[in-house]
Order: sequence, then C-alpha cells, then structure tokens
Amino acid sequence: MNIYRLPQDIFQDKELPSDGLIFHRYKAPAHSFRGKCILDGNAVSLVISGAKTMIFADRAVRINSDEIHFLSAGNCMVSMELDKHTIVESILIFFDNKTLADFYLKYKERIMGARKKADQGIELFLAFKKDGFILNYMSSLEWLLQSGGLLSDEMKRLKFEELMLYLLEKYPSQLLSFPLSKNKDLEDLEIRKAVEAHVITGVSLEELAFICNLSVSTFKRRFLAIYGVAPGKWFLQKKMEWAKELILQGGERPGEIYDKLGYESHSSFSQAFKQYFGVTPRELRSGERVPE
Repeated sequence: MNIYRLPQDIFQDKELPSDGLIFHRYKAPAHSFRGKCILDGNAVSLVISGAKTMIFADRAVRINSDEIHFLSAGNCMVSMELDKHTIVESILIFFDNKTLADFYLKYKERIMGARKKADQGIELFLAFKKDGFILNYMSSLEWLLQSGGLLSDEMKRLKFEELMLYLLEKYPSQLLSFPLSKNKDLEDLEIRKAVEAHVITGVSLEELAFICNLSVSTFKRRFLAIYGVAPGKWFLQKKMEWAKELILQGGERPGEIYDKLGYESHSSFSQAFKQYFGVTPRELRSGERVPE
C-alpha cells in the first residue's frame, strides 16, 4: 500500500514554505487508489468536486463537496474510487500548531469568551456544512490561486484568519474542540476511539496502528496498558460476544453474520466460534448445546 506524506509529496522536489501555512489547489489523479497518508501538519480540506473515503483513528468518513473538513496532524488511510468522469478537486490549507497558536493568541479575548460557553471536548476531525460565506470564501481562494502568483505571507494569514474567525463566531464549541497539540491522555483517548470504532470493520492491526500514528509494537504495548489484554484476544472476545448476541437475541443465522464480523468465510467463523465457546454457532442457535 502506498504511503503519501503531506504536504511534502504534493510539492515533490519543490521547497516548502517555511512559515507554516500553505494554500494549494489540488486535483486528484484520474484513477482509483487506496493508500496511507501521513499529515505532518494540520489541514483544512475545501472540496470543490468529487468524493473520497478517509479512515481516521475513531471513524471512517465520506468526504464530499457539501462540507469542509479540518484534519489534525497524524495518520489516516484514504480510498478514492474514481472513473473517467470523476475529478476530485479541492483547495488544501496546511497549517502547523504555531499558526493555530498565533491565531489563538491574537484573538485571545474573543476565544476566552467563547470558551466559557463552549463544551471542552477534543475532536481531531471536524466537518462544517458549506454555506454562502464559505462558498464565497472558496471562490476568492480559487481566484487568488489561479492568478498564477504566489500568495504573500500577509495574504495567507489574512485568508486563514478570515475562515477561522467566521467559524469561531458561528460554531465556537466545534472549532475550539480542535486541539493545539496532543498529550499522552489524548493519545490514549485516540487509541480507545480507534479500537472501539473498528472492532468489526476489517481494518488490520497494522492499519490500526498506522492511523493511531504508532508502530505496531508500540500500539500493542499501549493497547495492553489501556485494556489489560493483548489486541488479538480483546478483538476476538468482542467479535464472539457480538456473534452470540446476534444469534440468540437477533435471531440471525450464522451464515448471515460471518461477513459482518470480518470473517472471509462461514467455515472460518464457525471454527473460531467453536474454539471460543466450545459449541458451533448452529448448535447454539438450535439450542442443542449452550456455552458454559
């Protein structure tokens, strides 16, 4: 699976701006792909056309042109299913934590006032519906970027602050949930969200570690510290408990649920179920034998 490092791979051999703020109009290559992305900084994605699926630590998100999105620095997986009639275009704004901190400092009185009324949750991914202001904002950016010249540092700051101030006034709680940085407690929360969001999605352990921005060995060690059990054993337990509930409470047939649990075949699911409970799914459903 390809790994894309952003924003470096967009600019390839070109030198990146050093001020921590990049505006870039992006057009996706005309083919389908699934790859890993490493975001070295935060980003705003202003989708102009097309759609893609992004898998983050705590969710899988379908990104389309109805919304704009804030992405926190870290790892994710991206899947695009494109045909010859589909073009994925967007304006990307990359910004580092210093840029965000500078904004918070410049408008600290307004932000302190908003924080008194805002919930203090943490969100690493934000989505905002496009409205008239945002559509006009995107049009102004398109015009600036298509004019051919490089945006000055002052213009970039102005346009970044314009968007942030608008969102701060309209969606203060949501915007202020976007973190300046991560600490260990936030990283542990991200791991918990990732694990519990992908119990049965078919995301592999290696992919799960990647979207949590950890090596596989570190992910296993942190998992053990959080849950007190190894990942493989924990995931098996959750899958088997859910399978048992689907059969006994939901009345579903074993042949109807194995794919829901991430198994490739009915036989592999039945074998795992019997090893765990000591009875087959069919025996459980028929009442022939009840697991101890």
